[in-house]
Amino acid sequence: MTSRRCFIVTVLVSTALSVHGKYALNPSSACSALRTTLHLENTTILSSTYASGPVNVSALGSCQTQALISSNLCRVQFAVDTSATSKVYAEAWLPDTWYGRFLGLGNSKLGGCIDYTNLDYGTSMHFATIGSNNGHDGLNGTVFLNQPEVINDFAYRAIHVEAVVGKQIVAAYYGRPHHKSYYLGCSTGGRQGTQSALKYAEDFDGIVAGAPATDWNQYLGWDTMMGRYIGAPYANNTPSFISPALWNVIAAEVLNQCDQLDGVKDGIITEPDSCEFRPEALLCTGGVTINCISRPQLDALNKIYRPLYGLDGEMVYPRYDPGTEANGNSQEILSGGNTSFAYVSIPWFLQGISRYSPPSQDWYRYAVFNNSNYNFENFGLQDIALAKSINPGGISTFSGNLSEFNNRGGKFITYHGRRDESIPSGGSKQLYNLISQAMNMPTLDSFYRLFLVPGMDHCIGGPGAYMFGQNGTASTAVNSSTHNVLLAIVDWVENDKSPEVVVGSAVDGTQRVHCRYPQKSVWNGTTYVCQSADLLFIPPLPIAM
Repeated sequence: MTSRRCFIVTVLVSTALSVHGKYALNPSSACSALRTTLHLENTTILSSTYASGPVNVSALGSCQTQALISSNLCRVQFAVDTSATSKVYAEAWLPDTWYGRFLGLGNSKLGGCIDYTNLDYGTSMHFATIGSNNGHDGLNGTVFLNQPEVINDFAYRAIHVEAVVGKQIVAAYYGRPHHKSYYLGCSTGGRQGTQSALKYAEDFDGIVAGAPATDWNQYLGWDTMMGRYIGAPYANNTPSFISPALWNVIAAEVLNQCDQLDGVKDGIITEPDSCEFRPEALLCTGGVTINCISRPQLDALNKIYRPLYGLDGEMVYPRYDPGTEANGNSQEILSGGNTSFAYVSIPWFLQGISRYSPPSQDWYRYAVFNNSNYNFENFGLQDIALAKSINPGGISTFSGNLSEFNNRGGKFITYHGRRDESIPSGGSKQLYNLISQAMNMPTLDSFYRLFLVPGMDHCIGGPGAYMFGQNGTASTAVNSSTHNVLLAIVDWVENDKSPEVVVGSAVDGTQRVHCRYPQKSVWNGTTYVCQSADLLFIPPLPIAM
């Protein structure tokens, strides 16, 4: 049985008094005192130092060397023993100006990296902000081999530790408990936020969970199968291999066929599900062999642009969104210059790399098969089914029962880019439908809202209006709950003001309204508006079970 430890304050010393969000006592001395006066079960306070921002400080762990602190705050580094063989390292950043709000942060991919960017972002917004290394250090999955408790930390426990221990540190420092608690994360962080709502409904009052990597085992299985389609692990030597240069040709043809489906030619496919891409338009004919595709490449593309189905014909995972292959973050990445998906966002099968995605490879090798020598040459649907049955650490995060979270008044905002190069946006539609069915609720608007963002890449980036305060690199100058999802979740939780739309800003300053699912984003001849859809209690996408 999975072990769960309770985290209880054994000695709680009030070191500071907060008055109207400011201190009555010296914050520097109050911060320093935590190192010796605060004693929490299973927890070691590694350091507590006061920082006057802006200042660069040394980071904890191997992922980066320095981190920026913009605000005046108390920085607490701590470690929590989650079992006899596992430990979570974390930081609490406690700003001088505090409005009584707690913010927990997620992680990305397989990473054991503290999210310093959003520690800075959260504290700049006056949240007491906590981030952890997710139970391991670094960006690969080798730490999972023969370490079930480390997997448990990664799957569900690290964020719970953030919430429980982090709130105790906050109460000790400010001399009073938090007023409301929030969560912010994307990708793996989106999955972690969803898992928190499912397993620990009391941890957070409001959750912002973007591009969630839910249905984890099947998602990474789908990711691996994409490699099989182009011949991995020996892609360059197979007729189905597609080079980076040819992917550019394919991307142009996808836009040629589908860009204007929404009435505007702008390099953005508003609704990828309406795009029925016909790759046969690129078939080589008449002796031409340049900028065209062969029959084996056509077969590979037909597989990539349709959902993955399992051994019994059930849907395993939604299809790759047409338009995503146009991702233009870097020509170097598209040409395979950077070969690690663990560090970049461009999918490996668009990079001309004859191997598998490191996150998928590491998860299956070290967590599912528990075999560091597994070579994936015969990987197939049977292996995805095996991973689903094993479900290491209960990581799947694919239950629709959010009843406890809903009943206690929790609010949940999720978003997903329609040009997400890492996780198909259909996965978020699928999760919405699963929750709707499980809770017998035709619409989830009362507590759960999904915003689909045309032209946005994975979590951030892209030609679309992708900046709406979802993290520290996508904040805007507009300090409004309509333009910032972190402020929107606060407004929803504390003022019962639900977000009708999310307004994003593009790099050039143009703005676009993003609609909540199942509404559609429609061009009315002048601008994009949200058009209501008739929501039948029948999901528009099949649900993988």
